Amino acid sequence: MTTLAFDVYGTLIDTQGVSVTLEKFLGEKASAFSKAWREKQLEYSFRRGLMQNYENFSVCTRHALDYTCALFNTPLGPAEKNLLLETYQSLPAFEDVKEGLAQAKQAGFRLFAFSNGSFDAVDQLLTKAGIREAFIDVVSVDEIRSFKPNPGAYCHFLRRAGAVGSDAWLISSNPFDVIGALSAGLHAAWVQRSSQALFDPWGIEPTVTVPSLLHLPQEILKHQECADGLHDGP
Repeated sequence: MTTLAFDVYGTLIDTQGVSVTLEKFLGEKASAFSKAWREKQLEYSFRRGLMQNYENFSVCTRHALDYTCALFNTPLGPAEKNLLLETYQSLPAFEDVKEGLAQAKQAGFRLFAFSNGSFDAVDQLLTKAGIREAFIDVVSVDEIRSFKPNPGAYCHFLRRAGAVGSDAWLISSNPFDVIGALSAGLHAAWVQRSSQALFDPWGIEPTVTVPSLLHLPQEILKHQECADGLHDGP
């Protein structure tokens, strides 16, 4: 049976949803601030993973917020920062997510959430977004004290999900995650919700590319049918 590992932040959950709270403090700068915060959050997780100087994703998020406040010369106090970090635990799902997950389950796939965030943080986030029940389990890289795209993170997912790479797919809007999964032997679907989103030109292409999760089941099934046809031969 095919196993799907859904990335959470930026794929299921809209991290730009924090902009609503940011607008109270920053006005028209909120969107740019949110984007910079997200980029620095990922950078800090990558650096900690490479240095093997681990702190969990919540710490990376808090440190990234401190940096972004300094970058934008925005002296937010402890109360404002705590409010923003709390908001990060109740972000909305993208509009296509609930129906897309329902279709994937109906197609017979095994669904897991797979995240750089800690289990408790992700479990709470998915519950508040109303999509936790779609998943068999939440698999967090916090359990191995590292971050995606470390190859060990994808191996950890396969062990926890009881799956093998040839029958497992990583579903993500983040190119680094897609490339990481492909490099570790999984299939990968890139969710390109915006035509302006770019994929890294590394010569490694997604197994499939979809504009939303609503297209995901049919594209995976189509790929599998083509692969089965090739294996059967003339």
